[in-house]
Amino acid sequence: MAILRAGYKSKNFGLLMLRVGIGVMFILHGWPKLAGGPERWEAVGQTMQLFHIGVAPAFWGFMAGFAEAVGGLLLMLGFLFRPACLLMLLTMLVATTRHALGGDGFGGYSHALEAAILFASLLFIGPGKYSLDHKYLQKDKTRPRKYFA
Repeated sequence: MAILRAGYKSKNFGLLMLRVGIGVMFILHGWPKLAGGPERWEAVGQTMQLFHIGVAPAFWGFMAGFAEAVGGLLLMLGFLFRPACLLMLLTMLVATTRHALGGDGFGGYSHALEAAILFASLLFIGPGKYSLDHKYLQKDKTRPRKYFA
């Protein structure tokens, strides 16, 4: 019960746990896409045709794998946190659209949609005190950074 009463004091540890857990999962999702090489990138990148973008499907497929794998690592470290969250948010919105329009039903697109909501929320919350951004990029460590104020 003491952990429940800790409230604000445990917020930064909770953010660390969330970052590490979700980061590992996205590395595991993205690495096979990256390791699959140009053939896999091309297949994944075909999704962009849903948005009438037919050029460079291998590039878009690579970027999807990069956003998930490298974004997951940056999320874990809390380094370049908000840019990583933005890349992962955009990737999850594309994945949600692909599954929804592909007829996969709610069960098919719910994971990507949930992840998109998570990354949108983390853009506002930030990485927390136990992050490389906090250690190296925040000038005044006594006040949180204001991005959206």
